[in-house]
Amino acid sequence: MNSLEVIPIHGIGEVTPGDEIAVLVADAAAAQDTPLQDRDCVVITQKIVSKAENRLVALDPDDPEARARLIEAEAVRIVRRRGDLVIAETTHGFVCANAGIDLSNVDDGYAALLPVDSDRSAHHIRNALRARYGVDVAIIVSDTFGRPWRLGLTDVAIGVAGIAAVVDLRGTADDRGRILQVTEVAIADEIASAAELVMGKAAAVPAAIVRGLDAAWFVDGSARDLVRNPQEDLFR
Repeated sequence: MNSLEVIPIHGIGEVTPGDEIAVLVADAAAAQDTPLQDRDCVVITQKIVSKAENRLVALDPDDPEARARLIEAEAVRIVRRRGDLVIAETTHGFVCANAGIDLSNVDDGYAALLPVDSDRSAHHIRNALRARYGVDVAIIVSDTFGRPWRLGLTDVAIGVAGIAAVVDLRGTADDRGRILQVTEVAIADEIASAAELVMGKAAAVPAAIVRGLDAAWFVDGSARDLVRNPQEDLFR
């Protein structure tokens, strides 16, 4: 792999419940003269997937008790609390702020929940693109997470279809011939983060094409592959 191209997809517009994300993404990409190609990876923000799947609930942003109840309902475990901030584990196994509940880029009085099954959402979009447009692409559904011990936010993969989530390099040699023992690369997270650089947080660009990825990465993957097994977690 010599270089990558990361292309923002403009013109998707506001997404409403029942919209077909595959159509919105493919038509917008074609309209800006960057039509989807085989072995592209399309990164799509969780927010528009949640909107299309009607994962929106009424919530008064000035009612902290209602917000707390909603977080509890979406969480399987509360990891930490500090003031208004709650770090929770979701049913998907993600550990994130407020169980993934988000008030940004949604209408006043509403909150967006995570998709019920983001892998399934990614597979639906991928299958729809193949059926409607004859193009074989990978899909990553991305969301913004904080990270323990490091400042700042970054985008990660919460749904994956048609591409590896993790590339296992254990047993291969480094450039000195040393056999790698523990190296597993979170490829899907890296792709999601690269795409976010052209999407931004307030630019109304909810999708991007990442082109030029290693052909060997285009295999069946799942966001579940990125969730560490509790038995291997030193911090639970």
